[in-house]
Amino acid sequence: MTAFGKHLDRGLKSLASEAISAALRDAGMSKDAIQAAYMGNAAAGVMTGQVLVPGQVVLRGMGIGRIPVVNIENACATSASAFQQAVTMIELGAYDVVLVAGFEKLYSEDKRKTFSVFQGAVDVEAMDDVLASLAKSIRDTGSEADLAGAGTTRSLFMDIYAAMAREYSKETGATARHFAMVSAKNSRHGSLNPKAQFREVLTVDEVLAAPMVVAPLTRPMCSPIGDGAAALVLVSEKKAKGLGLQKRVRVLSSVAATGWDYQGGEERLVPYAARKAYEKAAIEPSDIDVVELHDAGAPAELMYYEYLGLAKPGAGIELIESGATELGGRIPVNTSGGLLRKGHPIGASGCAQLVELFDQLLGRADARQVDGARTAVAENGGGWIGDDAATVVVSVLQREDQ
Repeated sequence: MTAFGKHLDRGLKSLASEAISAALRDAGMSKDAIQAAYMGNAAAGVMTGQVLVPGQVVLRGMGIGRIPVVNIENACATSASAFQQAVTMIELGAYDVVLVAGFEKLYSEDKRKTFSVFQGAVDVEAMDDVLASLAKSIRDTGSEADLAGAGTTRSLFMDIYAAMAREYSKETGATARHFAMVSAKNSRHGSLNPKAQFREVLTVDEVLAAPMVVAPLTRPMCSPIGDGAAALVLVSEKKAKGLGLQKRVRVLSSVAATGWDYQGGEERLVPYAARKAYEKAAIEPSDIDVVELHDAGAPAELMYYEYLGLAKPGAGIELIESGATELGGRIPVNTSGGLLRKGHPIGASGCAQLVELFDQLLGRADARQVDGARTAVAENGGGWIGDDAATVVVSVLQREDQ
């Protein structure tokens, strides 16, 4: 992956080709070995005007052609979805070597253009309903938040995450301090990641004292916009044996799911996808050694602890308080710094999670290495429809020593 951050002087082709070239070098393969490519980008149509063929444009600039190139756009789960599709095609026997890449540019001198990307990740024909739901959350929880800047001075999704946070607090007793503990933890992890967008270490008190974006979320509780790219090379088991790989990471499962209109008592989207992924991988939550999850807002990390089975319902705050999700803890979460600190160039985020987990499972994560990591989970969600994410991908990886 590239360093995530502000790259106003670089285009999509520059960022993507850096990550793809690095992935091919790491795999010990030439570009001629690629049989198909799944290319993830969510915002180029808005940000740069590059619509319809971003993947082909990137690859042609690298001298790669002839192969099938599939462009994937799926909100913040864009490149995780590209990964899931590539995995499926290899499982079906269609290909032995597939490239997956995610690449994005979100920085602009015109912030409204950037925020419009996120505003389009909901049902735009039901925008009045979205805003009415957010207003109701503010009234019902007695919050001092207002919607004046939603989608104009901040991403609409920060208002969505703030509403989730207020509801979670009402149900569990979570406080702003618990949310700040997530941000502080991830800042410590991000400080060890040379590719992270933000590397300064923050204390809980510093997170709480930072400028408020929308109550109860201060700035470090909100993932930043960013530019960057990440890439992966996937091979079939037959190809892995042919290459003589001695240390390899197997994809045990990769499950994509979309939201639906819930009936009373039904499990929500992330628990549903996680359960399907664990069943296919034949693992239990207790088998997991390291997790990268979608902490676009700090409160979401606490909720996903529960949704992924890392904590019992309502016990996410106990898990963060215990230190279990810290490096050195029982189940380190977001060792990369997460979206909060590594950054969130949305089309690249899913692949970047998988790059981090690949490095963890091969023991290449340097100062942020999880000792003995063998089984890893990535959870990446995107969009918002009704009262849940529009889509989610949960993937399970495992180290195989030959």
